[in-house]
Amino acid sequence: MLQARRIWHFVLHYVEMCAPMCVGFMVGDLVYLGVAGAFGYSEPFSELPVLSVVVVTFAMTAPMVLWMRFRGMHGRAVVEMAAVMPILAAVLLALGWLGRVSMSDLVLAEHALMMPAMLIPMLLRLDVYTGAYSRIRPRSRKPTAA
Repeated sequence: MLQARRIWHFVLHYVEMCAPMCVGFMVGDLVYLGVAGAFGYSEPFSELPVLSVVVVTFAMTAPMVLWMRFRGMHGRAVVEMAAVMPILAAVLLALGWLGRVSMSDLVLAEHALMMPAMLIPMLLRLDVYTGAYSRIRPRSRKPTAA
């Protein structure tokens, strides 16, 4: 029973982090596409691949970090999780510059790989991600007078 509860907590934590990332990339993409369009870029993901990767990285990472802090996650866990995003972006950009991935496909690849990449620090720190973290800390009980 304890094992099932830990697995459930791991999955729930993963979903809780994916949700703000999805909101971030949906809102971020809409804003970015609108601003880029106002500057004459009809296809900014392919016309401005490096800037697009930076924007998507920020748009997905920032809400996840805010949610993790809101939920009371320790700073180290937040930093480790947040580091995955720019590392993935750097790897994708390097692959693009080396010609291994089309520059116009970098943002699509980033969208597809960002959430699975979050599993890396989660699997490396099972103690953190299978525990019960909450913004609300348990209160200590005051002794009652008899």
